[in-house]
Amino acid sequence: MSTPQAPSARDLAEKSYVLGTHDAELERLGFQHSVWRDEVLQAWRNAGIREGARVIDVGAGPGFASLDLAELVGPRGAVLAVERSARFLSFLAEEAQRRGLRNISLAELDLMQSEIPTAPTNGNGMTAGFDAAWCRWVACFVPDPQLLANRFSAALASGGVAVFHEYVEYGSFQLLPPRSEIGEFVQAVFESWRAQAGEPDIARVLPMLLDHAGFAVQSVRPIARCARRQDRLWHWPAGFVRINVPRLVELGVRDAAWGRRVISAINEAEADDRSIFVTPTVPEIIAVKR
Repeated sequence: MSTPQAPSARDLAEKSYVLGTHDAELERLGFQHSVWRDEVLQAWRNAGIREGARVIDVGAGPGFASLDLAELVGPRGAVLAVERSARFLSFLAEEAQRRGLRNISLAELDLMQSEIPTAPTNGNGMTAGFDAAWCRWVACFVPDPQLLANRFSAALASGGVAVFHEYVEYGSFQLLPPRSEIGEFVQAVFESWRAQAGEPDIARVLPMLLDHAGFAVQSVRPIARCARRQDRLWHWPAGFVRINVPRLVELGVRDAAWGRRVISAINEAEADDRSIFVTPTVPEIIAVKR
């Protein structure tokens, strides 16, 4: 009788992903990027990221932002996609090859365990650190966000910019007219993230953490969004609930009966012309390394 093999570090990384790395989550992330893409492009413009820049995509996931960044910075620029899921990086590698993008490099690592790799050389053949770093909904999941900020500081050149989209008031996630099941869902999300040492409202302390890491906040822009059931954006919060409810049940945060009640509430809301989803509030924080 063979002895069962212990799970590999890669297997553990995939399983420990709070929201999972399965096909449905990959599809949800693609849709999420598409409905947030205009806000993302605006953030990069606000930060001055342009052709020729060397940029880190921190917590790149399947790399939808990495692909956009690679097209933005062009062949004279470079993008480093940092991600701990091998499955997501494999998807990114295939998509970059399909699009003929040769200015993306991949780093499979956990930033709580490893530093960001050295930047590629600049036009003078010197390595002076990256010009910019992009981070969306990553700081809210890590157990040590100060270490994350320190990793940014170590990787960026002096004057480099760090751009964040993180939640500041996750509790603003709600349905109108109010439905108690969505409030219960938000509470379950809080419990799930915090059980793995994450903090949904991390943007409340992010400016302080950045200051401690040697950054000066350059600008802050609030992003608050609402969607009616006929809007394309509706399917972002609704899809998150539908994908995450089974995950919360799988993790043992709630039971299957609770999950059915939440999904029923979403289905009922989708049949109601009055329904409005209010998404969690997101500040855009742009900080410059001193």
